[in-house]
Amino acid sequence: MAETLFEELKRYVGFGADDEQSLRSLHELARQEFPAISEVFYDHILQHEGARSALAGESQVGHLKVTLVAWMEQLLRGPWDEEYFLLRCRIGRMHVRISLPQHYMFGAMNILRQELNRIIDQRYVQQPARLFAARMALGKILDLELAIMLHTYREDLLAQQARSERLSTFGQLVGSIGHELRNPLGVIETSLFILKGRPLATDERAAKHLGRIGEQVTLANRIVTDLLDMIRDRPLKREPLRLDEVWKDALTSVHAPEAVSIRAEGLEGLPSLQGDPGQMRQVFVNLLENAVQAVGEKGEVVLSASAGPEKVELVLEDTGPGVSDAIRRRIFEPLMTTKARGIGLGLPLVKRIIERHGGSIAYAPREGRGARFVLRLPFQPSTP
Repeated sequence: MAETLFEELKRYVGFGADDEQSLRSLHELARQEFPAISEVFYDHILQHEGARSALAGESQVGHLKVTLVAWMEQLLRGPWDEEYFLLRCRIGRMHVRISLPQHYMFGAMNILRQELNRIIDQRYVQQPARLFAARMALGKILDLELAIMLHTYREDLLAQQARSERLSTFGQLVGSIGHELRNPLGVIETSLFILKGRPLATDERAAKHLGRIGEQVTLANRIVTDLLDMIRDRPLKREPLRLDEVWKDALTSVHAPEAVSIRAEGLEGLPSLQGDPGQMRQVFVNLLENAVQAVGEKGEVVLSASAGPEKVELVLEDTGPGVSDAIRRRIFEPLMTTKARGIGLGLPLVKRIIERHGGSIAYAPREGRGARFVLRLPFQPSTP
């Protein structure tokens, strides 16, 4: 059986059973100090503007401090297997997602190295052999951590660049084809309007087919509009925005089966934002249509809303099948779809609109079945 990348890296740095035992012993001595190390770590990191802007607000940093404690737990306790490797890979991908420069990662790792070595020196001061073994084991595992993060960071960065290049080509193609399609669609609409006023339209069968043609022309026009919206920067309207009103307006455009329940919680208590009601309406419509289609003939779609000190958080959940692991990482890419009908523009448009309002959207799996999308919007959106 071929050697995995993680096995190769462990062999390269000489990480073995003795190192594992040394780290487990160190874990018992150091675990009580993990919260304090986390405080030192982020106090240092947040002194740098580039890292501070990538890590966002205080609430995010508070969450990251808890996450770092869990990271140190696994670092010293193991097991150092393929699941460990996959969990560590996610960190490199997260750095790409938040645009965190990797030179901050090297400095950050050095802080952890210093703090953990300080504990080793204090606890093993009378045991030079164990002190040496613990320092060696710690050096190896931290080098492995750096190697994994750099590997996945590079992979995801290259993939992101490739996506950007594809999107650029896609945009040029869409801009040309989209405008060209408008003309024939306009001619069809005009001809259809004329035909509906002629005696032909009184024939029930003919009228049925004229109606179908009209529906398909409307659908084609919407697809062209969505494609063009993906490549152009429609200016945002800057006006007071009440999300509960936008939600109610969006509901009028979404048709759900009778056995599908759609409800919202906490929207009316949200403060007013600044933004574009029309574009935010499109966000709700696209998310709701996806959720209703995922649920099928029976189920539930729930929007939960809450306000923090800096941002509004919206969580949209449904009782459909959810999104598979294979699709999840590409869910916001244009033309990525699992539907029999559709071209995969709904979620990319949602992401684009939310980000132009200074916010963010992420997919967060639910326990059991169903999908969950988490949207965050600032009280004062950044300039697009």
